[in-house]
Amino acid sequence: MHEESELVTGEAVVLDLRVAKLASRALALALDVLVQFALLLGAFIVLSFTVPFGDEALFLTLMLVFVVLIMVGYPVIFETLSRGRSLGKMAVGLRVVRVDGGPIRFRHALVRGLAGFVVDFWALGLFGAVAVIVSLCSSNGRRVGDFLAGTLVIRERVAEGPGYAAIGMPPGLEGWAAQLDLTRLPDDLALASRQFLARFRELRPEASHALGWGLAQQVGNALGTPVPPGVPPWAFLAAVLAERRNRDHARAFQAYAARPGHPPQPHPAQSHPAQAAAPWSPAPGVPAVAQPDPPTPPSGTPVPAENPFTPPS
Repeated sequence: MHEESELVTGEAVVLDLRVAKLASRALALALDVLVQFALLLGAFIVLSFTVPFGDEALFLTLMLVFVVLIMVGYPVIFETLSRGRSLGKMAVGLRVVRVDGGPIRFRHALVRGLAGFVVDFWALGLFGAVAVIVSLCSSNGRRVGDFLAGTLVIRERVAEGPGYAAIGMPPGLEGWAAQLDLTRLPDDLALASRQFLARFRELRPEASHALGWGLAQQVGNALGTPVPPGVPPWAFLAAVLAERRNRDHARAFQAYAARPGHPPQPHPAQSHPAQAAAPWSPAPGVPAVAQPDPPTPPSGTPVPAENPFTPPS
C-alpha cells in the first residue's frame, strides 16, 4: 500500500511524492523479524553448548548482548551497506532514503536502528504499537526513527513515467556546478526542486515557468549564486541536484575504495579535473540568452520564446 505524500511549495503549488505506507512496511518488518528470530535461535543454541552448565547469569548476560546486537545491528548494517535496504525491504521493494531523496549513510541507519529498538518496536514500543500509531498519524507513514533520522521509506518498484526519469546533468553546466557549496541547500528545498523536475512538463507553461523560476531563485539565494544567464530554471535545478547526487556517489565510491584490499581510485565523475574546474559556458552551438525577469504570478507570467536547452525526454 502506498499513497502520495504532498509537499506545498512557497508558490502554493502542491507536488506529490510516492512513499511506502503501513502495509508494505509491515510486511518488510515481518520478514526482517523472521531473519532476526533465526539469528537469535542460532545464538541461543550456540550459547547452550558453550556456556558452562548451571551458570545462568553468564548465559543471560551473553544472550542479552546478542539480542541487542541482532535487533539493532542487523538493520543498521544492512541499511548502511545496501544504501537503505534490509533483507525484508529488498524482498518487498522498499528503500530508506533521506527526506530530500538522497541515499542514507551510517548515521541515519544508526538513529533508525536505535529508535526502532528503544521507541518504535521493542523496549518501549509495545511490540510495534508506537510505530503503528505514529505512522498512521504521519502523512507519509514515517515512524519515530524516521523523524529523528530525517528519512522516509519509498517504493522502488513503482512504475515510473517519463517525468520520473533520473535527473541528469544538463550539457555545459558541469564545471559551474562543480564549484557550488551544496552544504547550504536545505533538504526541503531540494525535495521541492526534485518534485518540480518530475512534474514540470505536466503543468501549464505559465505555471511551470513561474514555479520553476521561483524555486530557482530560492535555490540560488540558499547557495549564494545567481542563475547563470541563458539557463532555464529546470536546467539550473537539474544541475544542482545532479551535482549533489554525484558528490554523494563519489563519497560512497571513495569510502568503498578505501577499505582494506581496495586501493583508492578516482571516481569516474572526477576523471577530468580540468573540465570540472572550468567556469560554466553554454554547450557548443547554443546561443546565450538574456536572463529572464523575476517571475510574476502564473496568470501574467511570460513564457520565454526560445529555450537554449532541451528538456530530457
